Amino acid sequence: MTNRVLMDADMMSRSIKRIAHEILERNKGANDLVLVGIKSRGEVLAKRLHDHILNIEGVDVVTLSMDFSPWRDDKESKDYIIPPTPYDFTDKIVVLCDDVLYRGRTVRSAMDGIMHYGRAKMIELAILVDRGHRQLPIKADFVGKNIPTSESEDIAVHFVEYDNIDEVIINRKEEAY
Repeated sequence: MTNRVLMDADMMSRSIKRIAHEILERNKGANDLVLVGIKSRGEVLAKRLHDHILNIEGVDVVTLSMDFSPWRDDKESKDYIIPPTPYDFTDKIVVLCDDVLYRGRTVRSAMDGIMHYGRAKMIELAILVDRGHRQLPIKADFVGKNIPTSESEDIAVHFVEYDNIDEVIINRKEEAY
């Protein structure tokens, strides 16, 4: 496999700050805004967006981290237990946050999970990297970077909180001749 850095720490930081501004602009501020990080790396993006929004608007928006496994339709086991209500999303503007948008299945399960806990006024999607190849009609509202990929490539988002470095890399599998 060969790896290539697509975004370094500075590029990631600028993208996340821009996304925070776009979220505030589209929603005319931070009223009724809830950031929900999709476990596990989406929670880092949500926290960083929270910090930028706090710095820009002075508003400490509700920021949650959630595991949407109970709502997955592409997993073998259905033995997941739906946790008690973490938050009432009724009439809130929910911004789902994740590191990479690929097939769209994680986001679909997250939308089902949010609606399980109350009918949101709106659900928006903030993604650091959109790599294409959707299986479902899902489109991000806020994107750090669009990175068209082939099926033989993988995108890895590294956050200092998990990996001691901020970077986005593409992994290309070497073809055997």
